[in-house]
Amino acid sequence: MKLYPTIGLEIHAELMTESKVFCTCSAKFGGEPNSRCCPVCSGLPGTLPVLNSKAVEYIIKAGYIMNCDISRFTKWDRKNYFYPDLPKAYQISQMPRPVCLGGYVDINTDGETKRMRINRIHLEEDAGKLVHENRISLADYNRCGIPLIEIVTEPDFHSAADVTAFFEKIRLMLQYAGVCDGRLEQGSMRCDVNISLAPEGSDTLGTRTEVKNLNSLRAIQRAVEYEIYRQTELIENGERVIQETLHFNDATGETSSLRSKEDAHDYRYFPDPDIPPIIFTEEELAAIKADIPEMPQQRYERYTGEYGISDADASVLINTKSVSDFFEAAVKAYNNPKPIATFITVELMRRINLGEVDADNIPFSPEDFARLVELAETGKISKDNRKTILREMITAGESPEAIAEREQLWIKEDSELTEKTVDEILAANPKAVEQYRSGETKVFGFLMGQCNRALKGSASPAAIKQVLEKKLNNI
Repeated sequence: MKLYPTIGLEIHAELMTESKVFCTCSAKFGGEPNSRCCPVCSGLPGTLPVLNSKAVEYIIKAGYIMNCDISRFTKWDRKNYFYPDLPKAYQISQMPRPVCLGGYVDINTDGETKRMRINRIHLEEDAGKLVHENRISLADYNRCGIPLIEIVTEPDFHSAADVTAFFEKIRLMLQYAGVCDGRLEQGSMRCDVNISLAPEGSDTLGTRTEVKNLNSLRAIQRAVEYEIYRQTELIENGERVIQETLHFNDATGETSSLRSKEDAHDYRYFPDPDIPPIIFTEEELAAIKADIPEMPQQRYERYTGEYGISDADASVLINTKSVSDFFEAAVKAYNNPKPIATFITVELMRRINLGEVDADNIPFSPEDFARLVELAETGKISKDNRKTILREMITAGESPEAIAEREQLWIKEDSELTEKTVDEILAANPKAVEQYRSGETKVFGFLMGQCNRALKGSASPAAIKQVLEKKLNNI
């Protein structure tokens, strides 16, 4: 019997507001434990919440970029459960009337475009954080009350590849929209994965389990793959899958039981009496929609169409928003997109991937980078020395012109020196000269490389080539 996995997602994304969703406490990450909370987000009796309008604007933007219908009327509900990370013993959320309904996002996996449907997106407050150490659990409520959107999908996923492709695309879209910073290492995006297995072709889904709080692409992929494997083993051995909430252990790569899986009625939802409903006007929604910036796919189409950049380079540029923004600023400083794109994707991204440069904190300005590319494109420095200067810009933080001056990397076009150096290279390589004159012209590249290295960028490749050809052909 072949078993077919069906997977649905609940993605939680913290919004990039300055303050929390129902009070004025800072929503920034970190801080000393319990230093960013007040009577409202600590759940003290007699306090009243006041809704953060910016959080509402951000969820509407999220809905638009995911092709959702925006509700013209929305309200707030209390989701009741007792857990130490929730000081009020209820979470302000939305149940029957969320801000966003329906929607979809297209992904590409295995060379196929797939449309993943979204059931709803609602706004709620985040819970606090529990710290477990020395057999003691401590509660830090700094995160409690930070505005959070929950993106609930339909069960349209059937593999770990589908899930990770969708999660990464959602993360990138929210970053571009300015809705969520997508910093997985800080927990600003997390994913709950609901997984069930059933015989292929069956109209009935199997019993589902939920793996909670996955906050990296690697963890999501491994958790999905392991849970599919675990449920398969149970079913094939004639055992029953239990509906439960699971924890994924990143060290062992396995899931373990946390608690039985709750259904919606277990939370005893009811309308929050302290927060009035919201009715949106068409003018308000139109203004928010018009404020949505250019999305990754739009940039990709502009890069490949208007700029003539290759599909591969355009994909690399858009896949990290900070890199794409850096490219945009560099092109404004030097309107020559293709060489700028190539130097970013080949050389700068190599430095980023090696860990020498932080993509979010590049140690030089886009304008300096653009001038470096321009110096090479206009023949003022060699393209080899362009790499040397970039390394110095990373470590020393100087301008490209200052480095070129200090290290004497300008192309000076000293014709006497060029001719003398070419003569020396030819004299040192008589075999290669003979091969060239016998018709083996491929050795020209070897001789050219020797001349380039000897001259160390003090002559342009074009000038060297001209002299070398003249000498080899005895002109």
